[in-house]
Amino acid sequence: MVETIEIKTPWLKSYGEVDFHLDYPKYTMCDAVFASAKDSPDFPALAFMGRKISYKKLEENIELCAKSFKALGIKEGDRVTLCMPNVPQTVYSFYALNRIGAIAVMIHPLSAQGEILYYLKDTESKYVLTLDGFYPKLREVMDEYPLNKLIITSIKDELGLLMTVGYSLTQGRTIKPVPYDDTVISWKSFTDGGRAFAGKYVSQKGADDVAVILFSGGTTGTTKGIELTNLNFNALAMQTVAMCNKEVKHKKMLAAMPMFHGFGLGVCVHTMMLACGQSVLVPRFNVKDYAGLIKKHRPNYIAGVPTLYEALVRNNYLDGVKLDCLMGVFSGGDSLSIELKKKVDKFLEEHGATVRIREGYGTTECVTASCLTPYNIEKEGSIGLPYPDTYYKIVKPGEQEEMPYGEDGEICITGPSVMKGYLNKPEENANTLKVHEDGRIWLHTGDLGNMDEDGFIYFKQRIKRMIITSGYNVYPSQIENIIEAHEAVQLSCVIGVKDPLKMQKVKAFVVLKTGYSASDEMKDDILAHCRKNIAKYAMPYDIEFREELPKTRVGKIAYTELEREEAEKENA
Repeated sequence: MVETIEIKTPWLKSYGEVDFHLDYPKYTMCDAVFASAKDSPDFPALAFMGRKISYKKLEENIELCAKSFKALGIKEGDRVTLCMPNVPQTVYSFYALNRIGAIAVMIHPLSAQGEILYYLKDTESKYVLTLDGFYPKLREVMDEYPLNKLIITSIKDELGLLMTVGYSLTQGRTIKPVPYDDTVISWKSFTDGGRAFAGKYVSQKGADDVAVILFSGGTTGTTKGIELTNLNFNALAMQTVAMCNKEVKHKKMLAAMPMFHGFGLGVCVHTMMLACGQSVLVPRFNVKDYAGLIKKHRPNYIAGVPTLYEALVRNNYLDGVKLDCLMGVFSGGDSLSIELKKKVDKFLEEHGATVRIREGYGTTECVTASCLTPYNIEKEGSIGLPYPDTYYKIVKPGEQEEMPYGEDGEICITGPSVMKGYLNKPEENANTLKVHEDGRIWLHTGDLGNMDEDGFIYFKQRIKRMIITSGYNVYPSQIENIIEAHEAVQLSCVIGVKDPLKMQKVKAFVVLKTGYSASDEMKDDILAHCRKNIAKYAMPYDIEFREELPKTRVGKIAYTELEREEAEKENA
């Protein structure tokens, strides 16, 4: 059990419906899944393109994959890269690697060749699993970084006969045949090796051993490998179940967030697997298809980044559909604006849902969420309360001195989901993971926020994103909230642009709602709205209209891309 420490805030007693101290297992993630298989062998663990896979079958497939990896010569501690979307093979392989004590390196299958090369070199990974459609890119990577084995699977490998034919005639039609050899092997060849394997393969790894490497999103600073343990994931899953405040066992979640991301892997998949739930795997997000899955599966839980919800509420694909099946709607991965929350809550109410959207906050350094809005208490602008056994403090940036309630500072976190450390980054680790006077290791997040007297946390933004203009601190997220309150605005992004007098000046990028047109008159109207709500020093000097804003691979607005564009204009 995590040691109980005294904290200053009263919310543990005030809002004590959640068990805030949990007993965390000493075993691995795979052990947690097998416990679910023992409890509910016939319940569908996964749903994928019309097919359901029971916990019993999931366990069998994990064991087969574990033997298959072992037959390739993979040892405890070896790093194996899964360059995969949300398909069953990703789930089997992820837990199979955990079963044999290897480390799963999760990367985006749409990563550029140079990015994949960096990930492989940084992790010293010599084994990769990917889909047939991504083979040409991996083939080029192998010319610079030879692999021991490249395992190729296909969507067809997990489809029934009719769906296989349909896939082959549509999406699969453009995929060229893969030239297999001693290094590049098929999924069938891979699993045939497992069926023939007769040696020992089960690892004795435990809770504190590194099990997964995820990479930070790359929206700020250099992309870093983040080492996460079995305890990190099992604790995150148990905490998430506790914070749901509703039954999770035998309930369904749409797993649209990708498994290379902590949100998708930790919440949409592992939480459901640990809790005997069902993950409906969504290999690629498309708002129309996503709405179709909601209609078909009637999920109890959905989770996504704000842009997912923004896409959902602006389309009519769910017109007339009752959403009374929903028991939890969660937003994370990026800041949920006050205005978008209002739109989503209204959308849910109009569709018969009895729940409101709950905003979470977290970092990949804690797998994903470590703080969540309570289901029955809301404070406007707050990201909620910390997870069980997780503690927050607000300190003077870069230091350990705590800030008074209500004053901004750096968010620091301690608890069972905090990472082991950054891979190959001792200096970064020293700056990020610090032992405080209480003897605990605290994660310095680099995020700006504050805490009120009830213990509610308020996230402002990344400290590095703060705009300083004429000596004043300007927080882009606050300006974006105001701009998005204008009736014509769908989405906005605010950045700082270099200025010889002010150091930086504020510029806004705006996407208008359908039915509104970009014009000088529209710009003047939005600026007039801003003047009523924004201090003069923080006013945008310009608004640029866009059809869409650049996004990162996990759906966040890539404000650094807009900053880069403006810098190039400056240097031209």
